[in-house]
Amino acid sequence: MINMAVINLKDIIKYLVKLTIVIAIIVGVTRYFSSQKSSAKNQIINLQNLSLINCIDEVIPAVKSINNTENKKSIEAYKVPIDYELAILGSVEKNEENKQEEQAENTEQSKEKEEEKVEEAKTGLKTEVLESNVPNKYSTEYNGVKIRNETDYKLTKEILRPDITLNTENILIFHTHTCESYTASEKYQYKQTGNFRTTDRNYSVVRVGRELEKYLKPYGYNIIHDESYHDYPSYNGSYTSSLKTVTELLEKNKNTDIVLDLHRDAIGDNTYAPTVKIGDEYAAQLMFVIGGNGSTIKHEDWQQNLKFAVKIQEKANELYPGLFKPIILRYSGYNQHVAKGAAIIEVGATGNTLDQCLVSMKYLAKVIDEALK
Repeated sequence: MINMAVINLKDIIKYLVKLTIVIAIIVGVTRYFSSQKSSAKNQIINLQNLSLINCIDEVIPAVKSINNTENKKSIEAYKVPIDYELAILGSVEKNEENKQEEQAENTEQSKEKEEEKVEEAKTGLKTEVLESNVPNKYSTEYNGVKIRNETDYKLTKEILRPDITLNTENILIFHTHTCESYTASEKYQYKQTGNFRTTDRNYSVVRVGRELEKYLKPYGYNIIHDESYHDYPSYNGSYTSSLKTVTELLEKNKNTDIVLDLHRDAIGDNTYAPTVKIGDEYAAQLMFVIGGNGSTIKHEDWQQNLKFAVKIQEKANELYPGLFKPIILRYSGYNQHVAKGAAIIEVGATGNTLDQCLVSMKYLAKVIDEALK
């Protein structure tokens, strides 16, 4: 009878040890995948170092007498699963660290590859303006730069002379009509959320702005490109919304004279696609829209914006004749009072594809850099 009692107590000890170890493993693994991963790991390590024999001795004093060397060896054997689990946890943690490092490395490599793809636009290329169904009307010309004056301002040579000095440290790009988009192409298919409009920035004028940023950066400019929606969910109040954005950005970036509001021509069908062929590439034509002093916000220095547009377009006519259509001058201020180098640039029209507009940005970036030297 005594021998049988001893055997039963041994079995109880082994059962309790097994149960304790299993519970410890489950708790450890569960806590590992919680937000306090390192804390869970320490708890498992503490369980490993805990003397289970002593705990059982305190709870069941009668068992203490039979905790001989054989029992201790058995208990030590049950430490193996814990050691194994700790090894797995350590391996998982190491793999996670390696994965993060690998992702960071891949991201850096992607950026480097993207930078490698930026090829400066060549000059000396043959250019040819393709026929369109909308004539390019103009009323004034200065040194080859054509202006369609829709105001009663008398444009003298003094007003048009591009004798303007600009701080070129920063160039701010934004979009008052953020959702303006183009005719879908084989490469750039998208779902319209309006008449030639989309909230997907990968297919709107925002994507065009990204392209201009990409080509301007290698020339050494600090580009601030804001991609905020200003015409969504409501189109009304777009200029009020964009003025708030631009004002905040200019407060943070004091040395900014060049502020470009990239748009797409508002003609609402796909029959109008003003295009210029430069070398072997087809690029959407561009157009400056300059505002006057006719808005509720006073803009008595609007001539500075016009001088800036003339300065850029003079260089464009020299490098890539036909890249720009005639400058339009209107009464509306278009928030151009914010900087002396502020302007709207309309990139293509509804009939142009995004492909053509992206090509335009390569040549525009070259023109801007050459004009600002």
